[in-house]
Amino acid sequence: MSDDRSVYVGLDLGTSGLKAVACTTDGDVVARAAAGYPTQRPEAGAAEQETADWLAAMRDVLSDLAAQEDPTTWRCLGLSAMIPTMVTADDWGYATGPAVTWEDARSESEAEEFHLRVGDLYAVTGQRLDGRYLMPMLARLGRVDAERVGGSTWLLGAKDFLHWWLTGEPATDPSTAAGFGAHELVTGSWNESMSQALSSLLMGLAPRLPPVRPSVSRTTLRPELAAELGLPVGLEVCLGAADSVAGAEGMGVLDPGTVAYVAGTSTVILGASDRPRLDPRRRYLVTPMARPDIWGLEMDLLTTGAALHWLAGLSGSSEGELVEAAYGRDALSAPTFLPFLSPGEQGALWDPHVSGTVLGLTLGHDVADVARGLITGVLVESRRCLAVLAETTATPGPVHVSGGGMASRGMAQELADASGRTVVWSAETHDHSALGAARLAAASCGATFGVGGSRGRSVTLVPDTSAAERWAALSRRHDSLLASVAPDAVVVARAVDT
Repeated sequence: MSDDRSVYVGLDLGTSGLKAVACTTDGDVVARAAAGYPTQRPEAGAAEQETADWLAAMRDVLSDLAAQEDPTTWRCLGLSAMIPTMVTADDWGYATGPAVTWEDARSESEAEEFHLRVGDLYAVTGQRLDGRYLMPMLARLGRVDAERVGGSTWLLGAKDFLHWWLTGEPATDPSTAAGFGAHELVTGSWNESMSQALSSLLMGLAPRLPPVRPSVSRTTLRPELAAELGLPVGLEVCLGAADSVAGAEGMGVLDPGTVAYVAGTSTVILGASDRPRLDPRRRYLVTPMARPDIWGLEMDLLTTGAALHWLAGLSGSSEGELVEAAYGRDALSAPTFLPFLSPGEQGALWDPHVSGTVLGLTLGHDVADVARGLITGVLVESRRCLAVLAETTATPGPVHVSGGGMASRGMAQELADASGRTVVWSAETHDHSALGAARLAAASCGATFGVGGSRGRSVTLVPDTSAAERWAALSRRHDSLLASVAPDAVVVARAVDT
């Protein structure tokens, strides 16, 4: 390894592809790579991926990075991945079937069964259990494929699986453990009631849960894999964090009141807090961050980028073309669009049953008008989530945005206008979860890691106060439709946005 240059690599396994960056300790990115993989949807509500596709993507991006930056300069690999995504594995860490991703919506009845058996554990776990958590996912799998569950030794998250492949050791971090639905905030251990309920539902066949270790834990890359990949023997691997937490790390969202807004297939809105503040109305999740003195107050809008991708596919246009056309339309004249297409929602309006709805569509509208309504709907729900965080922390700091869903400065400005919050945006960097993984890798080695040149090229966007009443009117119209299709949800909406 070179004595005068240390490089840290961040790997982020996302919903549609793997992103990778290589950074120096001043935070400058010296190499980037990406590789995609498909999602299979074999039945209604299903969303599965082959772990072999993930590993092929890993090999591709590591090879690509190595071609750009001499791997002898690499000191540590850091990991990040989508949650909750389930992998069942055998004794040797091999997957025993397809991964079930967070988009999968087939386990709601199992989540309800857990509620009946153990009650609401929000005060203990900081999470609101629904069918997208790993424990209900595994319970459903045990009902439909008992042979696979019986042949599995471990229940893992997506990042845990990658860590095992790289190092030969099973482990998870606190933020990824949150996606299991059984990780206790205060003790940091697995909740015994949930574990017993899972074992009962699976008639004693429940796989083991991985040990929970700090995000900055390091393990050495398997020597045989290092040789196969052409990487240095002794290269270390940092356990890392969930994509939302790594994204916040990559954007430098570490001060209480600041917010990370990561817009991709879904949109994660995560506010930093100096303590694990539980919400009496349970409007957000409490997620352990990678650093022990910071906590994340998190809401997830499930179908944002995915909804725009779906609409672009129906219209035969690209997403960029559709967004550009939408911005040529008046939001108040466009249809009202509730963007809950998963179905379900995990934003401030937590409801696994709410569905997408369009009102006011006429023959005079075209796909650009519908797209305008969809974008407005996403921004109204973003406004609601940001209002909750401002109310909770009482110190509303800037909103740092990242991800392809905020690639347009116009969309970032609309977020500022809709929310009344200052927004920090960059046209150059939208892979902050990978950057965060690299930062954690550096921290695990005791290195001071800067934010790099991309932060210096960021733009601070202030809200246009003249747009406040317009967004208030759009929000009232949105909530009126919500009241007609989800009366329980609108009670929360009115409590938040009055």
